[in-house]
Amino acid sequence: MKVPSTPSLSIFFPAYNDAGTIASLVISAVQTAPTLTSNYEVLVINDGSRDETPHILDELARVYPEHVRIIHHQKNRGYGGALRSGFEHATKDLVFYTDGDAQYDPVEMTLLWQQLTDDVDWVNGWKIARSDPFHRIIIGRVYHHTVKLLFGLRVRDVDCDFRLMRRRIFDVVRLEKSSGVICLEMMKKFQDAGFRVAEVPVHHYHRTYGKSQFFNFRRIFRTGIDVMKLWWALVIRRDHLAAQRARAAAALQQRAS
Repeated sequence: MKVPSTPSLSIFFPAYNDAGTIASLVISAVQTAPTLTSNYEVLVINDGSRDETPHILDELARVYPEHVRIIHHQKNRGYGGALRSGFEHATKDLVFYTDGDAQYDPVEMTLLWQQLTDDVDWVNGWKIARSDPFHRIIIGRVYHHTVKLLFGLRVRDVDCDFRLMRRRIFDVVRLEKSSGVICLEMMKKFQDAGFRVAEVPVHHYHRTYGKSQFFNFRRIFRTGIDVMKLWWALVIRRDHLAAQRARAAAALQQRAS
């Protein structure tokens, strides 16, 4: 099925204890989306936040009832769980997401939108410069080069959580991870399914509120274990390939009927 010339758009933000930033992101999204399409929605996945995030989100939904929806998780499901929930609840032709910590500017989704031509399935941002403490930059570079080599990824930036994609991708790809390695799972499965990517430089900003959920030694160790399990599943066993081919054939047959 051909995507309309002006497709509809779902924007979502996974949020966990982001009370200091999430309102500005939602307002920015509500202001930016109409410049791209008249048919849009803004979702926030509140992943069991323990600060004022739930109350702020409920107020935003009251102020913008036509376009803002809030999905509350009673318990924290992890970053992957929040992303999967966002993709499941998105209803429009295109899906854009970025994190609720405001290290990316939702206004720059317009740059991704411009690159989503007929021969592109998803657009991945890449950080012009990483605005993080030095130790995080080093850890990020090690992670980037390691997983890019292990998984044979061809994208320029593997951990830039600023992406726009066609929702029909998920007729073929099924995401399963609940941790932060879901982004690695996503890019590998997209690439293996043959979906075509464009890449766009975007700005990355200093964190002004809260703290990273990833950069501590316990989480880094667990991430290392998760990466190796994912490598075994997607690179060695490759069980997902047969399932993706079957779903792709079914989706093609459904569109033809």
